[in-house]
Amino acid sequence: MRYLVFTNTPAHVHLYRNAVRELLDRGHEVLVLARDYGCTLDLLEWYDLPHEVYGTCDTTKYSLFKRLPGHYARIVRHARAFDPDLIFGMGGYAAHAGAITRTRTILLLDSEPTTVDHLVSRPFADALLTPAAFRKDLGSEHYVFDGFKESAYLHTDAFSPDPTVRDRLGVGDDDYAIVRFNAFGSHHDVGEGGFSPEQRRLLVTNLAESATVFVSDEGGDLNFEEVPAQPYDLHPALMHDALAEASLVVTDTQTLATEAALLGTPTIRSNSFVGESDMGNFVELGEAGLIENLREFDEVRATALAFLHSADVTETWQRRRDEYLADVVNLTDVIVDVATNPTAIGDVDLLSRRSSDEEREPTDSATDTVGVQP
Repeated sequence: MRYLVFTNTPAHVHLYRNAVRELLDRGHEVLVLARDYGCTLDLLEWYDLPHEVYGTCDTTKYSLFKRLPGHYARIVRHARAFDPDLIFGMGGYAAHAGAITRTRTILLLDSEPTTVDHLVSRPFADALLTPAAFRKDLGSEHYVFDGFKESAYLHTDAFSPDPTVRDRLGVGDDDYAIVRFNAFGSHHDVGEGGFSPEQRRLLVTNLAESATVFVSDEGGDLNFEEVPAQPYDLHPALMHDALAEASLVVTDTQTLATEAALLGTPTIRSNSFVGESDMGNFVELGEAGLIENLREFDEVRATALAFLHSADVTETWQRRRDEYLADVVNLTDVIVDVATNPTAIGDVDLLSRRSSDEEREPTDSATDTVGVQP
């Protein structure tokens, strides 16, 4: 068969990379259509995945919208030339490519706030796959799995951390913290925010009193001459190894918080999404004790310092992680099973149909936030 896979962000590369490799190994043809955004292309080249670039996007607000016409023109051209049997993606690009080429399309979604995207993509999708923690019902072709999109590459069957990352970072056996700052420039971040510039400086300065601090700053705004921290400058494909070995992760981003939690690293997440209307995956990880979802900065700082001064917090997090992942599926297995049985998705063992009586209480963000994730 011929599979077309969309990777619009670095996280999408990780989501599909193991499935793409498995399908290639089985003799199928796969083409990845990629957006040049962040380190997406670096990751595709690192994992040696066959790909074409349909366009670019930066981290400034509304950058995507002015580029949409060109993106769609190149997507249609590539899709028609490749002539796929099945398309995988996470939003409008994949769904509309499927509609134009009359190709079955599978969407894998995990963000309730992207309501507009659901509206423009759902009518053109043959099936929608989400984590069971997803707090919306997307209709009769909505299927759920136990896990997160990150369990496609961080499940215990799929990932083994490389301890030599400590030598690459130059920390030896010392404690270190990873701090990740979001640029909040994406289309789905309009109206949202995280740490202020002053809070960023204060957080890094306080953490540096107890551990080496590495900062991954998406917006590139932090002046490292003013803070006792180092930029995280390893290849982005090594980030998960670095997260697994860290003593603490503090972030105002979404995906990296989930990744750190699933690796069993003490994790603090703080942004304007946190609260009663938070997304289902973070509610579930919070209840499992794998993420501290905190909105107030003073609480973030106090909790972070307490974690660094605790003798058993790492052991506690690892135990919770092992217990939690015992019931989480390897999502790559699900994707491959769906790919090879696209007309019998209901028979895939690790999926179940989301019925209306199973719908979680919708969040405010799920119903009121305007977001698009093509």
